[in-house]
Amino acid sequence: MNSKYIDNKVFEQIDIRIKGMDVGEYDTCRFINCDFSEYDLSGFSFTDCEFSGCNLSLVKLNGTSIRDVKFIGCKMLGLHFDQCNDFGLSFSIKSCSMDHSVFYKKKIKQTIFTNSRLKEVDFSECDLSGSTFDNCDLLGSVFDNTNIEKVDFRSSYNYSIDPEINKMKRAKFSLQGVKGLLNKYNIEIGD
Repeated sequence: MNSKYIDNKVFEQIDIRIKGMDVGEYDTCRFINCDFSEYDLSGFSFTDCEFSGCNLSLVKLNGTSIRDVKFIGCKMLGLHFDQCNDFGLSFSIKSCSMDHSVFYKKKIKQTIFTNSRLKEVDFSECDLSGSTFDNCDLLGSVFDNTNIEKVDFRSSYNYSIDPEINKMKRAKFSLQGVKGLLNKYNIEIGD
């Protein structure tokens, strides 16, 4: 199967579910207000691309390559990043909704999550070292045997992280956020 190479193209307000998209390598492309929901992006490659205002909910990512991709203001519910190609996996997230997404066992060091909703996201056995969660809602997100060394959680909230089962050396938390590290002890912390 021959895959196409698409470079420096802008895709705007396209319903990909109806129009379709060629399997291939997308380099330095911009996707603006496109609807990919439930589309199969398996085997696609995205490098230095930007997705802005797109709906990517429940997209299939089997073997998908995501390298230096920016997601801005996107709806990204239920994505299985654990199925992406590991080689060069890197992205940034800004003002996105990513509830119920999965990063199980992924190495996504120094990833920046900004102003995003990450409810019930699975970060189990993930390497997030050096990452930043800037003003993110992490309600119900799972950190189990996760490397969060040097991760900055200072402005994020609603997380519950067990220090006994995660690597946390030099992670940063706000004083008010420390209670998220003590949830398992069922103690009350007051002013």
